[in-house]
Amino acid sequence: MSDATIRPAALVTGASTGIGREIALALARADYDVAITARDAGRLTEVAQDITSAGRRVAPIALDLREEASIAAALEAAVARLGQVDLVVNNAARALVKPVVETSWADWNDVTDTNLRGAFFLSARFARTCIAAGRPGVIVNISSTHAQAAIAGRSVYGIAKAGLEQMTRMMAIEWARFGIRVNAVAPTTVMTPSRQQALSDPARRQQMLSRIPLGRFPDASEVAAAVVYLASPAAASITGHVLLLDGGLTAQ
Repeated sequence: MSDATIRPAALVTGASTGIGREIALALARADYDVAITARDAGRLTEVAQDITSAGRRVAPIALDLREEASIAAALEAAVARLGQVDLVVNNAARALVKPVVETSWADWNDVTDTNLRGAFFLSARFARTCIAAGRPGVIVNISSTHAQAAIAGRSVYGIAKAGLEQMTRMMAIEWARFGIRVNAVAPTTVMTPSRQQALSDPARRQQMLSRIPLGRFPDASEVAAAVVYLASPAAASITGHVLLLDGGLTAQ
């Protein structure tokens, strides 16, 4: 049996930047071949090169989670290029900062189509392939503390992430008998380059830090490490769980 055959493979959505990029790289370091996706596959060139440099196979794939046909094509392409997919990481997300009374129907759809509906149907299609092949699988969803703690102006995003967490539990129970584990990671604000820019104002940064008992923001590598753990044999008895990386924010 060749090394390419026995190495596990993961599909990571929204992998061009930030948390998704770090997850893809961490999985490559953990001996996964990785299918990386973004709406524009051209944005995946740099992370694809880094995965190749780590000695792992990589499949950059265009994926629009708002379109059912794109979801089907992306998973098929990942399987065709990597042999199979053992792990799906639903990371891609759309953000929205807007009061409820100013939120439009289009705003709602823009966020929920990616953050919830797309993740649901990608997970379902992945599980279908696992069940048909009689093999186990793992799904890790990237949620947020906005699913746990309300904050003004972020209602649609928080509602979608709360739905993602309940989706995690529902799928975990439904697919446990097939050996498919489903978990989620829910960080508070993560210091990605985009968030560093958004929180460049010291007063704004301190206001957000004051809500976190540990007094620090997690970084993307911590989220990636949590994903690697939940995907690993060390977490074989964990399913339907939401792992909070929030510095104690939701314990208050």
